[in-house]
Amino acid sequence: MTHPIVSLQAALVTAFRADAALMALIGANAIFDAPPLGGAGSYVVVARHDMRPRDGDLMPGNEHRLVLHVWHADPSRKGALAIAERLAAVAFEADLDDAELTVTHRRHEGTETAIDKDTGKARAALALRFHTEPTL
Repeated sequence: MTHPIVSLQAALVTAFRADAALMALIGANAIFDAPPLGGAGSYVVVARHDMRPRDGDLMPGNEHRLVLHVWHADPSRKGALAIAERLAAVAFEADLDDAELTVTHRRHEGTETAIDKDTGKARAALALRFHTEPTL
């Protein structure tokens, strides 16, 4: 059995990479688990993925909290927010279920923005929450 963190994160990254509108904003091969060395363009990093058990309606499940860091190539909060908004839209529209995992709840927890003083790039931190249960 695949760990629920691996299943959900893989489904999300697959959905992000398949979205033409998102790829137009960040380019291909621009979603990472850690910031790329010398990353010059726009990109997305899965900064955190935390999970805790959650029982509901007699079905065991998990609550997932993800934080995605969006980096825009320029000091443009508008650009970073456009990427964050597209990520959220894909996360809420995509079919994330698989043979072992069913997503039962999706929520946008918040978005923060900043201009990084070291790189001059705009950054957005997008916090998302999901509830999952084993597929019956």
